[in-house]
Amino acid sequence: MIPGARHVHSGKVRDLYELTEGPHAGKLLMVASDRLSIFDFVLETTIPDKGEILTRTSLWWFDQLKDLVPHHIVSTDVPAEVAGRAVICDNLAMYPVECVARGYLTGSGLLDYNASGEVCGIALPPGLVDGSRLPAPIFTPATKADLGDHDENVSYDAVVTTVGPEIAAQLRDLTLAVYGRAEQIARERGIILADTKFEFGDRGGEMVLADEVLTPDSSRYWPADQWEPGRTQPSYDKQIVRNWALSAESGWDKASGEAPPPLPQEVIDRTRSRYVEAYELLTGETF
Repeated sequence: MIPGARHVHSGKVRDLYELTEGPHAGKLLMVASDRLSIFDFVLETTIPDKGEILTRTSLWWFDQLKDLVPHHIVSTDVPAEVAGRAVICDNLAMYPVECVARGYLTGSGLLDYNASGEVCGIALPPGLVDGSRLPAPIFTPATKADLGDHDENVSYDAVVTTVGPEIAAQLRDLTLAVYGRAEQIARERGIILADTKFEFGDRGGEMVLADEVLTPDSSRYWPADQWEPGRTQPSYDKQIVRNWALSAESGWDKASGEAPPPLPQEVIDRTRSRYVEAYELLTGETF
């Protein structure tokens, strides 16, 4: 319970409230928890400070991008119960599209490419491997899935059908512009931004960047000095947890339909340190 706030929705890792009193009544309070999800399961184990790290990362990036696109943050003066891990933001009409930009081939994009030579209907050159840098960044949208379901890659034409040609073009162009700026900033700090997803909403006819932005939960960050196409890249995210869950050590059977077991302390500590390292490298600040 948060005084002066009404719970609206809980996702895998974030909780949304509507403020019911005070100067920001009617605005949304978005709280980043320490929860972690892998393979569409929300784990029983949490990662200490994760919510605060993601919130700080988003705020830093919103500041870097404010000349490119307006954002939804109204205030960081939040209730004491969620200090450091929450923001007050505008209640936008959200576009039903996950706006994904890829500069490198990996993940679901690699699976699509290996099957068809394309990603979201975009033909790519032959001979690319896991971790290959693409000739130019591409817009590879996905549908927004319900909790527990996978987002599904779709073509640009599907976005046009959903939101119309004008909004679709705006979403694509803004996504690629923001990715281009962020990729350059990250690269200057020794980090490769392989791919990322954005969400946009409408505020009185203005397209606004919303939700979290360019965090290790919504983006794939790799150490630039360890980049080596043709293999899985080491990353600044929850890959440590995924690897452990799939290992014999965890004893978990992914096909069972049951959630993975609690994480060992060593995996928790290593995962937290990766989130902290990414934050400190990107922002130049100490967590």
